[in-house]
Amino acid sequence: MHGSRANSVDIVLCTPHGRHLAVLLVRDKGKRAKEKWCLPWAPADTDEAPDQTAVREVNRAAGARASWIAQAGTFGEGKRHPGDADLSVAFVGVTPATGDEPPSGSRWFSIADLPAIPPRHRIIVDAALAQLRERMDRAPVAFRLLGATFTLTELQAVYELLLGRRLHKASFRRSLTAAFLVEPTDEWQSEGRGRPAQLFRYAPRKRRANRGGVRFDLLGG
Repeated sequence: MHGSRANSVDIVLCTPHGRHLAVLLVRDKGKRAKEKWCLPWAPADTDEAPDQTAVREVNRAAGARASWIAQAGTFGEGKRHPGDADLSVAFVGVTPATGDEPPSGSRWFSIADLPAIPPRHRIIVDAALAQLRERMDRAPVAFRLLGATFTLTELQAVYELLLGRRLHKASFRRSLTAAFLVEPTDEWQSEGRGRPAQLFRYAPRKRRANRGGVRFDLLGG
């Protein structure tokens, strides 16, 4: 980072981690660092679009591509940044859990137990998670954490993970059907001792003007 007037691109990358989402953090190696960990970030490059920088930084820090990523806003607010950036362009993304360890110097932390990170990065994490949940009705975020086919139980588990709360099974399925987001396949999958569950695929139909997405406010658990 050259000087304190530069801007930065900062990324909140999420993945499933048990019953919580996990956020990727990297070791802050700055000589004046007060915290050991921070979000993956890079100086903004005038010759590269911010979204290109974000994709590159995700690949470097996670060792994998984000399956979905979007800009989450810009942040300054006078809060300390690990590179003393005046302005941070933040991105939020998701990647499926693979079981593989990230590259050296990177680590997944549950959002329920994040270590101390620079003040601006704490603000960015909170805002990015709120953005992620807000966009779930308009973008295929949940489906980017699943394979090509999945059971409705697996899909509900991902929605609960992203929303951070339990959903009522019957209400979730009714709302999902009304949203026309999935279609059944001819395949079935065993789910424990019960009868096999049908596999579905993400196949959204074009919405009519009076048809919304999955209404999370009606799906209390």
